Amino acid sequence: MTTYDVAVVGAGPAGCAAALNVLRLRPTASVLLLDAAGFPRDKTCGDGVAAETFDLLDGLGAGHLRALGTEASRLRLRTPHGRVVHRTAPRPNRVVRRYELDAALVAAAVGAGAELRRHRVRTLAVRPGRVELDGGVTARVVVGADGAHSVVRRALGAPAVPSSSTAVAIRGYAPVAAEPGTLSIEYAGGTVPAYAWSFPVAGGGANVGYGVFDAAGTGTRAQLLERLAALLPGQEPDPATLRAHHLPLSTAPRFHPDGRVLLAGDAAAKVNPLTGEGIFDAVASGILAGRAALRGDGAGAAHRAAMEHTFDRHHRHVGRLARLAARPAFLDAAIGAAARHQRVFDCAVALGLARGTVTPGALALVAAHLPGAALTGARGRRRAAAV
Repeated sequence: MTTYDVAVVGAGPAGCAAALNVLRLRPTASVLLLDAAGFPRDKTCGDGVAAETFDLLDGLGAGHLRALGTEASRLRLRTPHGRVVHRTAPRPNRVVRRYELDAALVAAAVGAGAELRRHRVRTLAVRPGRVELDGGVTARVVVGADGAHSVVRRALGAPAVPSSSTAVAIRGYAPVAAEPGTLSIEYAGGTVPAYAWSFPVAGGGANVGYGVFDAAGTGTRAQLLERLAALLPGQEPDPATLRAHHLPLSTAPRFHPDGRVLLAGDAAAKVNPLTGEGIFDAVASGILAGRAALRGDGAGAAHRAAMEHTFDRHHRHVGRLARLAARPAFLDAAIGAAARHQRVFDCAVALGLARGTVTPGALALVAAHLPGAALTGARGRRRAAAV
C-alpha cells in the first residue's frame, strides 16, 4: 500500500485548509483528501463567511475565493424586548452557499497537489509509525475533519459532546431576504438561547434558519419551523431546501490527544457558542492541523499546544458571554451598548465571527446599560468569582 504523508478525512473548510497548509509548507508531501460526498454538494449551514476567514485563505494561496457569493456589509440584531443594533461591520462579510464555497476549496486543494478520493471512512487503527483507515489507506498522520458526527473522533475514544454544548439548527432558502446587504438576526425569547437568521444570497433570496443553543431544548422540527415563521414573517423557506443539523460548540470539553491523529473543525467542537459560526474556526483549526501534521509522532502534542495558544482565551470569553447572553437583561444591555457605541459593536462582531476577546472598555459600556438590580447581581458574581 502507498503510505501518504497526511490523510485528511473530510473535505470541508477544515479539511481543505489542513491539506492546503501541508502543501504550502511542504510542496512535495503526499496528501490524500477523503470525503463521502462528491463535489459540489450541499451542506447545511447559514452560509455567512467572516471577512477574517478570507484573510486565512489568502495565506493558503486561495485568495480568489474572496469573489464568491455576495457582500453583506451591515449587521442587524434585535432582542425579544425590541433592542436593535443596525450598523456597518468593521469589514464586509460575505454570504456564500456552501456548495460553492466547499467545491472551490476542494479545487484549490487538488490544484495544490492533494489527491481527492470519494470514500466514506468507517474504521481507524493506529499502528506503530502509521495510521490505517478501513484497512486500505495508510498515512503517517491523519487529520479528522469529518464534521459533527466524526468517525475519527469516535475512533479515538472521545467523550460525546453534551447536549448543553450542542446547538441544533434548521435552515432553508427563501425567495426574499429580510434586508439586502445585511446579516439579520432575531433573538428568540424563552428559557433556552435561540435566534432566527436571514442572510442574503446571490440572486436576491436568503438563507434563513432557526438555531437553539442547547440540544435538550430544541423541540420538534415542526416547532422549530413555527418559531422561525414567528420571527421572520414573510420569509418562509422552500420546504425542499430545509435541512437540520447539529453544531458541537466550543464549550464542550477539549479533546486533542497525543499521537498521529488530529482533529479540526466541527470534529474538534469548534463552533462559536455565541453565534453558531463555525467556518472561521474550521479554517483556522485546519491550518493548525496541517502544520502539526508534519511532526509525525509528535503531531498530537504540537496540535494541542497550537490550539490552546490560538483559541483558549477566545473560548473562555465566548463561553462566559454565552452564559450571560442567555439572560434577557444582559442581552438587552449588550445590544443597547452596541447600538450606541461603535467599539462595543466592533468587539461583538470579532467575538461572534472570528477570534475576538472582550475588552474592559466594551464590558464597562455594556454594564452601564444594565438595570440596577442586574448590575448589582453581576458585580456580586464577579466578586464571588474573584474570591
